[in-house]
Amino acid sequence: MRVLVIGSGGREHALLIGLSADPSVTDLHVAPGNAGTTAIATNHAVDVASGDAVVALAQGVAADLVVIGPEVPLVLGVADALREAGFATFGPGAEAARIEGSKAFAKDVMTAAGVRTAHSEIVDNPAKLDAALDRFGPTWVVKDDGLAAGKGVVVTADRLAARDHAAELLENGHPVLLESFLDGPEVSLFCLVDGETVVPLLPAQDHKRVGDNDSGPNTGGMGAYTPLPWLPAEVTRQIVDDVVQPVAAELAGRGTPFSGLLYAGLAIGKDGPAVVEFNCRFGDPETQAVLALLKSPLGQALNATATGTLDQLPPLEWADGAAVTVVVAAENYPGKPRTGDVITGADAEGVLHAGTANNNDGAVVSAGGRVLAVVGTGADLAEARAQAYERIANIKLTGSHFRTDIGKAALDGRITL
Repeated sequence: MRVLVIGSGGREHALLIGLSADPSVTDLHVAPGNAGTTAIATNHAVDVASGDAVVALAQGVAADLVVIGPEVPLVLGVADALREAGFATFGPGAEAARIEGSKAFAKDVMTAAGVRTAHSEIVDNPAKLDAALDRFGPTWVVKDDGLAAGKGVVVTADRLAARDHAAELLENGHPVLLESFLDGPEVSLFCLVDGETVVPLLPAQDHKRVGDNDSGPNTGGMGAYTPLPWLPAEVTRQIVDDVVQPVAAELAGRGTPFSGLLYAGLAIGKDGPAVVEFNCRFGDPETQAVLALLKSPLGQALNATATGTLDQLPPLEWADGAAVTVVVAAENYPGKPRTGDVITGADAEGVLHAGTANNNDGAVVSAGGRVLAVVGTGADLAEARAQAYERIANIKLTGSHFRTDIGKAALDGRITL
């Protein structure tokens, strides 16, 4: 099976590593890829937001399966273009991808499906902002209604900070979504979805804020771990039964069935799981940790989803133990990152590339905000954390930073339901 992966981040590097271990996968291509993916796949410089360009590449490499990693090409309909051209494609069409592309659409789907989520209100007129803010608090959740790479959210007890963020979004032409605050620890649950067939992966927990102890602004994700020692297996089943399955059925009932990876981000409060957000693709950096424990052939699972045969896939098998991913970010991230610095130690085991490139001398250099994702595995969370941070100690990148507490709250027993 010849597989083409679309994307350039740590998620795509993790997907390629998983695919390379599948005996049924004979040839790997990636567009555009990064400096790390060249070791296991052929990189192609292609505009991944262009359906025509991606279809032409898929034809050129005679792809048997195309796997779309990022949300932007999905929301723009690249999966539709590939399917129309006859390619088995892992990733939803544009209509189903609105579950991530429009938070207002996601709320409508959840309401129709009877899924618990935060109370919300859309504000698209600055004149209505103050009155709307008065209907929320004492903790305000302010979101960009569209795609924001995980960085368009402010959660604050400071009404002025909430107002400033909302006003900035409105000034830039972005509708604002105000939400009530959901209490309880957060969970990321990835599910393979083919119409109404749902197969969950391991639950994980992301660390969104840039600094230790959840300080500083939101990022695209600074690290993750799996499984979650504080989450009972019955809660995972409840999420599938009460959240993912009803949403998949609602989308199918609307004539826009979901095919690909449906990511549910949830808060587990005193009343049970409530949805914080849905994403229409593998999450980053949770993917790097989750796939590190997958024993089943990844290519076969993705192909079954893409070809409508997920109900025939054997149960997924997982390695025992735990996995931890720690993101090494460039100086100034999540602001405008410093780029172009040479990285040493990036070719070691467990080091996945995200924002990297090769300079004219062939050296690996930083080329984005989240530069590397370093994965550790072990018999338990403590061992996995130790291995991840041991590997980070051998990486050198001027001005880089990372969180030192990924998974520590769980390890210390500080997360409870």
